[in-house]
Amino acid sequence: MTRVAICTMAVCAALAGCAILGGRHAGAARRSAGAAAGPDATAPRTGPEAAKLAQAQATHEYPSGPAPAQSAADRSSTALAAVREFATAYINWNAQTVAADLRSLAAQSVGQARSAMQLAAAQTAGDYELQRGGIANSGTVEAIAPLTGHADQYVVVTREATTATNTTAYAGLLPAWHLAIATVVRMASGGWALTGWQPEN
Repeated sequence: MTRVAICTMAVCAALAGCAILGGRHAGAARRSAGAAAGPDATAPRTGPEAAKLAQAQATHEYPSGPAPAQSAADRSSTALAAVREFATAYINWNAQTVAADLRSLAAQSVGQARSAMQLAAAQTAGDYELQRGGIANSGTVEAIAPLTGHADQYVVVTREATTATNTTAYAGLLPAWHLAIATVVRMASGGWALTGWQPEN
């Protein structure tokens, strides 16, 4: 009951609205740093990654290799642990580490979550605006609770703050509440992994 009450209060706070960041990871950073980044920031990318991104935008599926080894999921012995570990890693990053962080999350995930992390990693790897702005995000997981009526899904509430070293876009921005839905799956090895990650704001 306590956990549900905490989650309910946090969700209310999220919906009532602190300063909501416009998108996950580099999404907000790209928009906010765009004005200072210059015309080269939006130059089209070329090469294999550009082709993969173009395919992803057309088909909503990111071309990827074989599924990760199940040993990646063995570290999470419970569904709750898998969700908490994923969420904590997802919300703590900086411009220098974000692409590698996302690739690491992809390696620990399966299905939609894996594709989403791979796509995000590809998008941020060459993001000039993100690098130039020195954007970073940090936060804590405030509450995790089962989603009523969905045995494999959890509501995740986080409190996050975005900062920047080379732009004033985030100056004075207060920490904001965020809500996401995590879907988990039990692997054949017995460990748990995320198969879905859906930010709601």
